[in-house]
Amino acid sequence: MKKNFLYSSKTLIFHLGIIFFFFSCEMINHSNQKLKKTTSPNFILILADDQGWNGTSVKMMHDEPGSKSDYFETPNLEKFANKGMRFSDAYASAPVCAPSRYSIQFGKTPARLSLIRVGMNTDHIDHEGFISIPKALKKINSQYKTAHFGKWGMGSNPSILGYDVSDGATKNIDGNFDNNKSQWQNTFKEDPKNIFSLTNRSIKFIENSTLEKKPFYLQISHYAVHSNIESTQKSYTKLKDKPKGLSQKNLGFAAMTYDLDQGIGILLDKIKELGIEDNTYIIYMSDNGSVPNIPGAKKYEKSYNYPLSRGKWDAFEGGVRVPLIISGPGIKNGSESAVPVSGSDLLPTIIELAGDKSIPLTETDGGSFMSILLNKDTNQIKRSVDGIIFHVPYKNGIALKRPHSAIRQGDYKLIKFQDDKSVLLFNLLKDKKEEFNLANQNPEKVKKLEKTLDNYLIEVKAPKWQDGITWKNKSLQEINSNY
Repeated sequence: MKKNFLYSSKTLIFHLGIIFFFFSCEMINHSNQKLKKTTSPNFILILADDQGWNGTSVKMMHDEPGSKSDYFETPNLEKFANKGMRFSDAYASAPVCAPSRYSIQFGKTPARLSLIRVGMNTDHIDHEGFISIPKALKKINSQYKTAHFGKWGMGSNPSILGYDVSDGATKNIDGNFDNNKSQWQNTFKEDPKNIFSLTNRSIKFIENSTLEKKPFYLQISHYAVHSNIESTQKSYTKLKDKPKGLSQKNLGFAAMTYDLDQGIGILLDKIKELGIEDNTYIIYMSDNGSVPNIPGAKKYEKSYNYPLSRGKWDAFEGGVRVPLIISGPGIKNGSESAVPVSGSDLLPTIIELAGDKSIPLTETDGGSFMSILLNKDTNQIKRSVDGIIFHVPYKNGIALKRPHSAIRQGDYKLIKFQDDKSVLLFNLLKDKKEEFNLANQNPEKVKKLEKTLDNYLIEVKAPKWQDGITWKNKSLQEINSNY
């Protein structure tokens, strides 16, 4: 009896050991799968065109009612923001599209790139040699698939920057743009500004990548809400009887904004349906502030960017502060950060989120804000220069008509005009409207910021304003004007 008992006990222990072994292997395997899943996340960058800081119904700053639209409706972006982090002090790197888009790809300021306005010759830019977002991700994991759909708005071709699939070197005209007064007349279309066809191509790419079990980077650069104003008739009818806002009054523009949000909603639903939400970072941003002179607005006094000052084409807040919302693994639902970030910070942030700090980035200006996203460090971004720099060294017949540069450092922003060297100083924490010039009251702060700004422009040999230079039609070498 005792012998049988010992035999049974040994058998039981043996079987328990086998069970434990397989259970342990399964746990290890599951752990490895989980590790693999989080070390090569998917990334989707949704870039809106000309959408101001308050161009959505998401309140970008919790204590500023004017940080969301009092007219436009973007319910899908509201749901998206509830699942991620809003950045109340996010900036495009430039107040116009091409320089801003370059900065996102390469993590460099337009001043360093010597690419400061639309329509410039770009032969001086090393499109093939610079590390771009897709090239960086492929260095981290060669399995990454990359795609760009929508408005490219840059020199060269997406394939040169490492995109496997794209719509090519597209421009505003590919999304329907007429540079005359007709751009403000609303037109009804089933696919306004290509919103839904862009969404469909994006979904196909996501489905294929998911089916192949490969991580992906997808950039959807929408033509909306840049003019021409187009919308579906359904969206137009939905908003037709809604009371207009204080500054935002154009019904067609509101309908186009709603259609853009509908396209985003379709994309977000597909990501959820495919079950890849937990391994996908989604970034929503605009390339610059809203056009201030959309019909119905009071141009600059209370433009579409109000309460921010001025708008597209200027380095005042209305031209460069933009919506930025990010969701994904480890990001707290419905959170908000007041740390100033810019488009040039996206490249290093994506690299770090992808699990690698060792990618050699030379002569870059952006810094990773991953620690802010993951709530590990709420206020520290390491950049080569302390601050966010803007450079607009030309006279613009539409906007300010004065060449200027600016730097945001902490709560303060300094704007320097290059024609007469005069400066403005604002405390943006207390004065988002940039109404009160503190330059005379705080000369030490002016001296510090001006020195940082000037030294940077000299260091990167930034384009230097001269009367009569438009920075168009000629190469940089022919123009021959830099710091």
